[in-house]
Amino acid sequence: MSFCLDSLFLKRSTNSFGEDVLWIDLEGTDQEARKWLEEESGLEPLYSEALLAEETRPRSLGLPSKKALLLTLRGINTNPGEDPEDMVSLRIWAEEKRIITVHFQKVMALEDLRTAIAEGESPENAGAFLARLCNLLNRRMGLLVSELEEVGDDLEDRVLSEISSLLRSEINRLRRQTLRMHRYLTPQREALLHLQREELFWLLPPDRARLREEGDRITRYVEDLDALRDHAAVTQDELESRLSERNSRTLYMLSVVATLFLPLTFITGLLGMNVGGIPWGSAPQGFFLVTGLLLLLVVLLLWLFRRIRWL
Repeated sequence: MSFCLDSLFLKRSTNSFGEDVLWIDLEGTDQEARKWLEEESGLEPLYSEALLAEETRPRSLGLPSKKALLLTLRGINTNPGEDPEDMVSLRIWAEEKRIITVHFQKVMALEDLRTAIAEGESPENAGAFLARLCNLLNRRMGLLVSELEEVGDDLEDRVLSEISSLLRSEINRLRRQTLRMHRYLTPQREALLHLQREELFWLLPPDRARLREEGDRITRYVEDLDALRDHAAVTQDELESRLSERNSRTLYMLSVVATLFLPLTFITGLLGMNVGGIPWGSAPQGFFLVTGLLLLLVVLLLWLFRRIRWL
């Protein structure tokens, strides 16, 4: 076929079923690929539609009667201009002798697997293919989770060393990234845990063990994301507390200053009235007397504020 169809034969070990496995990788946006999947792949319309569905969530559906497996997984989004945590979907139809993968965006795990096969590091069978693919998907997830944890630690250090409202946006972004990943990884964990229990004869015990290991790894990632989400919430609470404390201290100082100048303003307002009887209105030393009186009042107020522990 000349369109976006990639057929690779995976070498199998001598003690296996003795035949090659065909891997067909399809671009879901390619019309000829969609037509082949719907009309020539031999799949029932229900399953071909599931492979071409644009909105999916991770799941594992074993079909013992057909000796096949329908699997949907998520991988880190490495496409330009996209957020890594906005994960791309990968749809898989797996049989003993044939594997079909469908994706609408580039999935680096498939590229890594294709490179490994070209270099002679082929999976031994269909089950080993699935285990290797899950391992490659999880490896990039682990790198992203580690990066998010480092960002969380850095934000915590910055909150303790500096008080800036600009940190709010960074903490909120970290929380959004964590929530997005958690939304995808939780069902993916369930899918991998269910996958290892599928009643398919071509899923050999070593493959099930590797899939179990990948399921446990996803579980650790979910737990790490839960801890990171709580960590980000605590960091944000600490930031809000420090900002609130700073604002309270600022308002307190403004209140003290306003209280200090209130009697001064009152006295100067009285002396500034344009009526008769103003004290020292015609005295040559009146200005200096009033100024000295105001200074004395300031000293008395400062002494009073310190006595009542306002300062």
